[in-house]
Parts: sequence; structure tokens; C-alpha cells
Amino acid sequence: MADLLWEDVKCFLDPGLMGSLPDVRVPDASVEDWQAVLDLVADRGWKCQYSEGETVLPMPRAEVVLTRPADAECPDLRVWPTADVLAIFRFHATDEVDFDVDLRELQGQERLDVLCDFLQEIGRRLGKPVLLDPEGDSGHPVLGFDVEADRVVLLADPPVR
Repeated sequence: MADLLWEDVKCFLDPGLMGSLPDVRVPDASVEDWQAVLDLVADRGWKCQYSEGETVLPMPRAEVVLTRPADAECPDLRVWPTADVLAIFRFHATDEVDFDVDLRELQGQERLDVLCDFLQEIGRRLGKPVLLDPEGDSGHPVLGFDVEADRVVLLADPPVR
């Protein structure tokens, strides 16, 4: 059975209401957590591409990426858990694993299941919550991986219509 049902969460995954690129984050992270995510990507065999600015490079260790000079090209890691769903990891801070997903790619139950599986894999690997906030509204998660429940759960009440 699915962690979440599309009918229960579609209002939170509406690009018109939420912005098309919600913020996904793992708070209270460390360099080791970042490396665990990089290792998970490799272990799962997910298609990925690491780049700094426009230059595509081999994936470095997390400590190398996170200790780059502040004026260096912005690094990102593009990960495709499935061929048609993309997550873009940003290496902004050591203490928070953060990435974006595109809600336009996450419409319907099948794509919601992909998102839930992806969040669950990261959360289980790290033993930490993985939270999805509306675009630009960090700190107000609407859904996420709950470590205690060992599944993705709804964290906000649907808007009243």
C-alpha cells in the first residue's frame, strides 16, 4: 500500500499553489550524512550528474564539495530515481541536506509513490526526517519521512476550500 494517497495530498503538490520547486531538506545534517546520500545514489544505481557551474565532473567526496571556497562555481548533483523524476541536490550548507523536486513531474499516484520511495530511502539511510516545504517557505513542511513511523506522512492539514 502507498504511504500517501494522491487524493489526500494533491493540494500540497499543486505547482500553482506550492510553486513548482518545493524545498526538500534533512535538517541537523553533517558531512557524514551528505556522504551517506552520495553513497546511496551510487548503491541504488540511480542515474546522476555532478556539475560545478556548467562543467560536468566525476562525483567527489562530500567533504570536498562542502569545503569549496565561497566564490567557487555552485555545485549541484542531479539524481533521477526514475527516468522521468529529477531531484537536484544543492550543497549550500553542511548542516542541511537540501534538494529540489519539480512538482510538474510528480502528478498522480504513480509519481507520488516515486517521491515517497525516494524520501523514504534517504530518511532510512540517514535515520533522520526528510521534509518537503512549499517553495520558499522553509520551516513549514507539508509532508515528509517520519523516522518513528518509518514511512512518509502528511505533516499539514489540507487548506479549507
